[in-house]
Amino acid sequence: MIFTKHSNAFRWIIVIASFAIVSLILWKTYEFFQHFKDEERTKMENWSFAQTEFINSDTNANLNLTLKILNSNTSTPMIVVNEDGNLNSSNNIDLNKIEDPIYLKKLIEKFKNENEPIIVRADNRIFSTIYYGNSPLLNKLKYYPLALLLIIVLFGAVIFFFYSSNKNATQNKLWSGMAKETAHQIGTPLSSLIGWTEILKIENVNPDYIVEIEKDVDRLKTITERFSKIGSLPILEKADIIKETIESYDYLQTRSSKLIDFDLIIPEGEIPVNLNKQLYSWSIENLVKNAIDAMKGRGKLIVEISQLENDVKISITDTGKGISKKDFNKIFEPGFTTKKRGWGLGLSLTKRIIEDFHDGKIKVLQSEKDKGSTIQINLKRAQ
Repeated sequence: MIFTKHSNAFRWIIVIASFAIVSLILWKTYEFFQHFKDEERTKMENWSFAQTEFINSDTNANLNLTLKILNSNTSTPMIVVNEDGNLNSSNNIDLNKIEDPIYLKKLIEKFKNENEPIIVRADNRIFSTIYYGNSPLLNKLKYYPLALLLIIVLFGAVIFFFYSSNKNATQNKLWSGMAKETAHQIGTPLSSLIGWTEILKIENVNPDYIVEIEKDVDRLKTITERFSKIGSLPILEKADIIKETIESYDYLQTRSSKLIDFDLIIPEGEIPVNLNKQLYSWSIENLVKNAIDAMKGRGKLIVEISQLENDVKISITDTGKGISKKDFNKIFEPGFTTKKRGWGLGLSLTKRIIEDFHDGKIKVLQSEKDKGSTIQINLKRAQ
């Protein structure tokens, strides 16, 4: 209970603590890198002192230590250039490449950028200049923070994926539970309405009234079937998408404001698509109702079906208030709504029906402020 109440604060604490830990690790890595770099500098200075000692020595006596120091460098790449700028010697560098003057010049510039050159003096004059680069171990250490950051990012991505998957699974269970409970709750009064309809027939009530009541009873049956299918994998069957769209279109047209100018644009013939009829009609109704709400009950609404090779496109266009471009994807998220009333579930449910159940696509094709929007469904034609 306490965690739920202060969950946002806990999240910020975790984020700040994680940032502090990462910053501390990076700083300590940088300190270690600089310390190791100083160690290499000291080693190269000792090497230059040994070379100076070797040059100034008049005899070969007591040179064992000097030669040992000169031969001790087995990792740091270095170039020794004499006072005339010509190559004197090199260490830990490919001899074949260093013979190329252009390569040698680039390598010297690279070493100068990595470390300050060391001047070797003998007899009060500049005898040579030592250019040295970072050792392989130091180069590996230089990229260690990047590798560490990559590991942290990957670890964070795994946690986010796990959290997101767990959250989606929980939401799906909630959706399924609510849908099945809704279907169960509707079923009881629906059975009663069917019974009352039969009684009205016996009472010689105007048949036209009974026909309309039966239409709405059938409608409630369809809604109950829709909700009962949420949470389980729906069965798809080959159906004419034009016929199924027209049925939903006609039902909504007769029950909508007369101030809405409905227009249906469809090609001739049939277009077979693998559909779950109840869920597809639910999607069309959600989109049409949203379009009517966007127009506040007054305007022009166009439902258009077109076909391009194996793709079938169903477009719903309105002349409503439009959708901000930054909200093109947000409108399909659960809970997102611009209405004062509503739960923001209609379009997210439609997206799930089209993309998860029918392997199709739904998107905002175009929208302009105060001029209207077009939402398009893309499905595959059945073979």
